[in-house]
Amino acid sequence: MNLSRLALKRPVTVLMAVLVIIVLGTVSFLRLPVDLFPELALPMAVVWTEYTGAGPEEVENMVTRPVEEVISSLGNLKGVTSRSSAGSSVVMVNFNWGTNMDFAALDMRESIDMIRGFLPSEASRPTIFRFDPAMMPIMQLGMSGDMDRAALTSLAGDVVKNRLERIEGVAVADVEGGLVSEVEVLVDLQRLNSSGVPLAQLQQVLMMENLNFVGGQFASGGRQYQVRTLGQFRSLEEMGGIIVGADKGGPVYLRDLAELNLAYKKDQVITRMNGEPVVSLNIRKQSDANTVRVAAAVHAELKKMEKDLPGNVRFKMAVDQSEYIRRSISNVIRVVLIGAVLAVLVLFLFLGSFSSTLIISTAIPISVIAALALMYFRSMTLNIVTLGGMALGVGMMVDNAIVILENIFRYRRLGEAPAEAALIGSREVSGAITAATLTTLVVFLPVIFVEGLAAIIFESLAWTVAFALVASLVVALTVIPVLSARTLTLEQNFKTNLFSSPLKKTQDFLQKIYLFYGRMLEWALSRRGLVVALVFGTLLASLPLVPLIGSEFLPEEDNGMIFINLELPVGSSLAETDLVAGDIEMQITANCPQVETVFSFIGSGGNFLDAAVTERALIYVTLVPQGERNISTREVAERLREELAFVPGADITVTAQDITMGGLSSGDSPVNIAVKGDDLVILQELTEEISWAVKAVEGTRDVSSSFDQGRPEIQVRLQRDRAAVLGVSTQQAASLIRASLEGQVITRYRVGGNEYDVRVKGSDDLKIEDMGTLKMLPLLTPAGGHVPLSQVAEVSVGVGPRSITRENQVRTAYVRGGTWGRDIGSIMRDVRAKVDPMELPLGYTVTYGGEMADIEDSFASLAFALLLAIPLVYMIMAAQFESLLFPFIIMFSLPQAFTGVILSLVLTGKALSVPSFLGVIMLSGIVVNNGIVLVDYINKLRDRGYSREEAIREAGPVRLRPILMTTLTTILGMLPLALGLGEGSDLQAPMAIVIIGGLSVSTLVTLIFVPVMYSLLDDLSLKIKARWSKFKRQGRVAGEE
Repeated sequence: MNLSRLALKRPVTVLMAVLVIIVLGTVSFLRLPVDLFPELALPMAVVWTEYTGAGPEEVENMVTRPVEEVISSLGNLKGVTSRSSAGSSVVMVNFNWGTNMDFAALDMRESIDMIRGFLPSEASRPTIFRFDPAMMPIMQLGMSGDMDRAALTSLAGDVVKNRLERIEGVAVADVEGGLVSEVEVLVDLQRLNSSGVPLAQLQQVLMMENLNFVGGQFASGGRQYQVRTLGQFRSLEEMGGIIVGADKGGPVYLRDLAELNLAYKKDQVITRMNGEPVVSLNIRKQSDANTVRVAAAVHAELKKMEKDLPGNVRFKMAVDQSEYIRRSISNVIRVVLIGAVLAVLVLFLFLGSFSSTLIISTAIPISVIAALALMYFRSMTLNIVTLGGMALGVGMMVDNAIVILENIFRYRRLGEAPAEAALIGSREVSGAITAATLTTLVVFLPVIFVEGLAAIIFESLAWTVAFALVASLVVALTVIPVLSARTLTLEQNFKTNLFSSPLKKTQDFLQKIYLFYGRMLEWALSRRGLVVALVFGTLLASLPLVPLIGSEFLPEEDNGMIFINLELPVGSSLAETDLVAGDIEMQITANCPQVETVFSFIGSGGNFLDAAVTERALIYVTLVPQGERNISTREVAERLREELAFVPGADITVTAQDITMGGLSSGDSPVNIAVKGDDLVILQELTEEISWAVKAVEGTRDVSSSFDQGRPEIQVRLQRDRAAVLGVSTQQAASLIRASLEGQVITRYRVGGNEYDVRVKGSDDLKIEDMGTLKMLPLLTPAGGHVPLSQVAEVSVGVGPRSITRENQVRTAYVRGGTWGRDIGSIMRDVRAKVDPMELPLGYTVTYGGEMADIEDSFASLAFALLLAIPLVYMIMAAQFESLLFPFIIMFSLPQAFTGVILSLVLTGKALSVPSFLGVIMLSGIVVNNGIVLVDYINKLRDRGYSREEAIREAGPVRLRPILMTTLTTILGMLPLALGLGEGSDLQAPMAIVIIGGLSVSTLVTLIFVPVMYSLLDDLSLKIKARWSKFKRQGRVAGEE
């Protein structure tokens, strides 16, 4: 039974079904998680190893290389990159998309455990974790109060941190920038040497005595007892009382050789907000938690703590992703509503009837609510991508209803009864609108072959649009006929009221368009060759405009976040960096009224995997919301860059930071050139040469080389022959030097629920302050004597690398830079033109990464998806028409759509990006809909006995109004999104622009060109059939002869 017939027979059932959808959709909307983007499952993992005190080369050779080698043997691997810095090794492992990361992480752990015994004993156990966007803080805030820094740090770590981490959805709240306590074991090296106790022995005893051991179990008297040996220290006095050696037959206690104190660690990071010293709290959510809900709970808890905690504690938010998410979601919802209102307004102007407009308009809320329910059952989130899909589809949701109502209306005018007109009108076009909907949906099938970030956007968008359009199709075939049979009136609302004059003028104007179109159709059918030449000439004329279109990975996001990286000459002290950072903060607040907060991390390079570096600082600048400023984040960043360009002795990089999807590209800068080879000196020379070439390219900013500066270092090389005679080892010398400088954390001291590092270091009386004191450092010999370090080692000043990076087990240096005023595609073309001709030494290569690599990878998979979508659209139409010819005729709409895409991008100045490419793919399924409706009606008229010319002349004007209505509702529904109004629209705007441009041009051409091609190809088909018949007749005659 026909679906419309069933609905007309059971209107109450239809009503109840609609009510069920409304109830389910409303509940689903209230329960749908809200986030900025769909869930991101990145196929990346990180291996982090701490090797305190080691230089970059030692870290590379002793930690990074072994880890790389064992990791590189894993399957499904895309690439391995690493960075060896002073004290830490970071190995980033990229797997192919679709890899099960749970199993991959297990394989990584098993592989690394195999080499654990070959890593240095001083290195920490390698930590493996999946790279999850949830690892990045969703909130960063500063804590201040009327108390000293130590008390504030203690309150933050002991109370605030614990209360925040108890909130559902909070994974961790990191405390940074405060004073951290530790146990200092200040060893008197003179007493240590005179006692004859080696430093290594003292450290070993201290570590082994502070352990609890499990002894086992035994049964007695019917009870089971657990036996434990308790060795962990309960007080500093107990720690000082351990025996670390013997001297002259008597015991040597730790307290005899060292002074034990609970002290504060040396400052590594200083945090400040708006010029005021603060303790920083970085809040990370659990991977499956909802950002907005977690942030709301955190805000509520912070308000409670401001009332509960002593010392007038205050919390000031620096970064809160939930605020941007809320504003973005609200704005996209507003865009959807504006688009819906515009679509309804178009309907009213065309139909001139409140009842008709109301009937069609019901498709929008019912389809949206049904889509929300389906999204909930599929465990999707409400984000700017899914809501953007709603905004893209809001105009298309009424397309099917328009075609059906228009046909029902036509049969009512022909004198049919309301119920009969509803049945005949809906049944006649049901096949056409079903095919039209399927062609729109089928273009989403190739998403299974798209990888990367494009797939994440495409899949969520596809499901949302698919849910909405399927719902709109069902509504058009059921609800619309039922409402039409009961409420549709033939009269138009031209009575004297507020709308009478605009409606009358609109209808008069439309009548002129209908007459003009009829004359144009007559003219075109009589000049078919000229029309074909004009259409293809227009297409060819648009091709020279293609080079004017730039390319980018994702559109710039105006989220109000600016990152400023400050770098002083290597070796600068934390105090010097703090002074320069303070001057920069004052310049920012004095010269930039758009700034809301300035949050500084002095001594931090901005990467939570890196150790603190005294010559670096990271300054977060948060602007006021977009609605409260008249310039973009990028423009503010450019102004700041110009103002800070002359800070003496400082290398400053200013970036309008994308903290969301754009931050997930493969490179950390738009321009990213990798130079690969073995020799660090040659790599440095090549990167410097390439840097100068890149700086000369128009549109580049903040170009730098990873070899800009080396780190000054004092190199101690043991003279092995002399050291062996005296019985001094390299390890002994290294341990003593380290103890005299930073000391070494040997164990952890736990008391009163707190844990403290226990650091063994030399007392201040033997503190190394210059080369002289270093050379005179006394080393203990096995005979009990002492020799200065200079007697067994050569001490010299050199320069070592700051860090060593590698890609796929090859040393790699980078040239990185930002962009301004030009698209990345144009910039990289000029960069390649300068870099490619350079002659490289044998064994050295240059590769291009960053944003351009992401563009090439994404565009390749999207181009394949487009090439696959086009034949799928053809197959759907062929199945609908049961013909290979008619779909071919309709496909002539596509080339003109691409003309519209080119014009829309050139006129708006937009670059071709992942979203705009997705718009082109969607367009390939949308533009054929008008042709389907038109050709389907021509065929129906011919089936009724009309000649071909009569059918074309009749079908064109009859289908003109629904075609114009569906096109304009789709275009105006997307218009607010295309204008990029407000936050959250940046990602979807290019998609809407290309669909509007392509659909506009294609519709104008379809109305003339499709009938012309129908006529031409029908003639060609008749000629082919006639020749084939003649050939067969001749064959039969020849056979008879």
